[in-house]
Amino acid sequence: MVPLLAEAFRENGFEGASLSVIGQRTGLGKGSLYHFFPGGKEEMGAAVLAQIDGWFETEVFAPLRGPGDPRAAIGAMRAAVDTYFRSGRRVCLVGAFALDNVRERFPGQVRDYFAAWRDALAATLERGGVAAPEARDAAEDALIQVQGALVLCRALDDPEVFAAALARMERRLLALL
Repeated sequence: MVPLLAEAFRENGFEGASLSVIGQRTGLGKGSLYHFFPGGKEEMGAAVLAQIDGWFETEVFAPLRGPGDPRAAIGAMRAAVDTYFRSGRRVCLVGAFALDNVRERFPGQVRDYFAAWRDALAATLERGGVAAPEARDAAEDALIQVQGALVLCRALDDPEVFAAALARMERRLLALL
């Protein structure tokens, strides 16, 4: 059910995803929704963010923090990010929450997602010999590039923008190693 909730929030925004819209998307009535999520939309949003965080922890953050080859970890991150965001066709829900007043409802989850990604990528770069301050800057730039590419890809309705941005990001990160 949580993936269906995520898509309802992606398509309508947190505020726009009324219980009626969520019910249509999930096939559940309001009573059933409150049975599963007694805290209402707040609890639904937290569950969606937790699922996203769990996926990124497994597929992106942990491999970046692992002991393996930094070059391979960066390549795997690019591939996982491309897969998750469906080559730029899927909105970053955590990013959307960060930009909206919804951030105030989930400040820890939003902040921790981006901080974990930045820190894991910086750790990979450091493991590859990049000095800590430069590694952190490069990691932040990479996240900015991913998020910006998602926006531009959707604005131009051109998935090639996302693919090209990910390839440039990977080349820039690898050049630091």
